[in-house]
Amino acid sequence: MKKVELLAPAGDLERLKMAIVYGADAVYIGGQIFGLRASAKNFSLEDMKAGIEFAHERGKKVYVTLNIIPHNDDLNELPDYLSKLEEIGVDAVILSDPGTLMYVKEYIPNMEVHLSTQANNTNYMSANFWHKQGIKRVVLARELSLKEMKEIREKTDDDLEFEAFIHGAMCISYSGRCLLSNYMTNRDANKGDCAQSCRWNYYLVEEKRPGEYYKVEENEKGTYFFNSKDLCMIEHLDKVIESGIYSLKIEGRMKSAYYVANIVSVYRKAIDTYYRDKENFKFNPKWLDEIKKASHRDFSTGFYFQRPTHTEQHYGSSSYVRDYDFIGVVLDYDSETKLATVEQRNRIFRGEEVEIMGPSIENFNQTIEVMLNDKNEAIQVAPHAKQIIKIKMDTPVEKYYIFRRPRKDD
Repeated sequence: MKKVELLAPAGDLERLKMAIVYGADAVYIGGQIFGLRASAKNFSLEDMKAGIEFAHERGKKVYVTLNIIPHNDDLNELPDYLSKLEEIGVDAVILSDPGTLMYVKEYIPNMEVHLSTQANNTNYMSANFWHKQGIKRVVLARELSLKEMKEIREKTDDDLEFEAFIHGAMCISYSGRCLLSNYMTNRDANKGDCAQSCRWNYYLVEEKRPGEYYKVEENEKGTYFFNSKDLCMIEHLDKVIESGIYSLKIEGRMKSAYYVANIVSVYRKAIDTYYRDKENFKFNPKWLDEIKKASHRDFSTGFYFQRPTHTEQHYGSSSYVRDYDFIGVVLDYDSETKLATVEQRNRIFRGEEVEIMGPSIENFNQTIEVMLNDKNEAIQVAPHAKQIIKIKMDTPVEKYYIFRRPRKDD
């Protein structure tokens, strides 16, 4: 069995680079059309080409989403777009619509095709059908158990790959095909414009008692009974790998560069630990502690072990837990002066202790004693977004290392 792929989301070029540097084997991205994340920055063709070159230089892959559920007018731009994707070297496209697949087979017949979770593939007969249509990989529906995934793997051709989500937000609707946003805000989730209506607070109204609002659970702000917990399989990674799933997918093209780096780095460490000694692999609680340093909701294992119950919903709040601030990213380091050039993301103060994380290193702390502005003048605080500063480092750092700190109350 070949080593599993760690697949990461990337909403823009910076996040693509972070994902690759911090250990992703492949990334999935959206262009400015045909993807399901209209609110993400997404990639121009120019940025897409730059990202593909960055990934390929490091032996990594880039997959592009074409997974909207298109109407007639949406198809007009597709042939030209497909040709451009092939020209810039995309490794695979991800789609859910049979019509889109027909266009791909006609205009770029040599392109590898992955079937999106939007196609809600939940059984081996469906997987075999799609494989016969030319699908190389099926992204399994989130609604499957580990047992069902294993059976699908056993009853399909060996050269058909399977991909499954292991981390990130869960949708209340089947495989993400939701109409709630469309109905309430006229924003179509199936065309990439979801308003995340499931995260809003709600009250219950009985038909014969109009105007009388009942709380389903005690909370002064309302009830978030559509609000599912986040998926997190870090504690059960060995079971997922041994099920025969090839690609382990992290959700979150809307997430920050810091989130991508943090989550990817933890799963990279866990996967590599598993392959170093499969027989004695054990979950390391430090991995979960590290994951919690990125924004998150409470975690669950989704459908992997049982059908979710009421305990898999977060009734108290739709907010994320954000215990750490991303305060800067290293752009360069001068070994002679021991000064790191840092692009600031949140205010940085001289005298405060920060934590530094990077790919393949143990995180370490340092107190900022010397901080300079772009004129090499000593400063006490860097308050401006994306201000370029220099910080004296006792320990050498490299490009893409991240500065963070426990969140401070404003």
